[in-house]
Amino acid sequence: MKPSKRLVIIPTYNEKDNIEKMIKKVFSLNLSFDLLIIDDSSPDGTADIIKLLQKDYPEKLHLLERPGKLGLGTAYITGFKWALENNYDFICEMDADFSHNPEDLIKLYEACENQGADLAIGSRYISGVNVVNWPMGRILMSYFASIYVRFITGMNIQDTTAGFKCYKRNVLETINLDKIKLKGYAFQIEMKFTTWKFGFKIVEVPIIFTERQEGVSKMSGGIFNEAVWGVIKMKFRSFFQKYEITK
Repeated sequence: MKPSKRLVIIPTYNEKDNIEKMIKKVFSLNLSFDLLIIDDSSPDGTADIIKLLQKDYPEKLHLLERPGKLGLGTAYITGFKWALENNYDFICEMDADFSHNPEDLIKLYEACENQGADLAIGSRYISGVNVVNWPMGRILMSYFASIYVRFITGMNIQDTTAGFKCYKRNVLETINLDKIKLKGYAFQIEMKFTTWKFGFKIVEVPIIFTERQEGVSKMSGGIFNEAVWGVIKMKFRSFFQKYEITK
């Protein structure tokens, strides 16, 4: 039996302060992961740092450069398609800024490999509120956003907006990635919702989320607005779609 191929996808835009440390940390883990970094032409030279490090990790570190800032959702869709083309069995996604602890990649993978999960979510809210260094207003906005999404969609997921996840390959093969509409952070909601509608098993793994120490946050009011109205449109569209696994 062939060993599993595991990939971590990290989108970047102006992450020069974090990317080298993140790459070295992922490759130091006790479990082997490959890395695919998708950089949207960061003007701060993020891609140049990655290219230098590719000399040290020639078979493990991969880079896709895009011509501009095209959005989080499209970055992950690009990465998912690349992962399927390159025969990865487990595909993880995470941020570059250490808000997600790379050590937790192992827990997410093991939830899929050993606990029967098709999608494992690194959850801030499955065991209380596990967020460090966020102002109270942002914690409340994130927490109540998940309540709102659960109310609209019917999903029993505590952290509906989480961006730290591990998919089994068959989930991404089943979803028509070209039909995912939401492009910003609400992309994370739509992917969970679609996975849930297909009947895949979703498991939330408790993590501690820590606000970035280096670089600049990409959050904005537009992201919040997309989530509010996008979720309603997503739910409405779902009434006219079939969710049948054919493979």
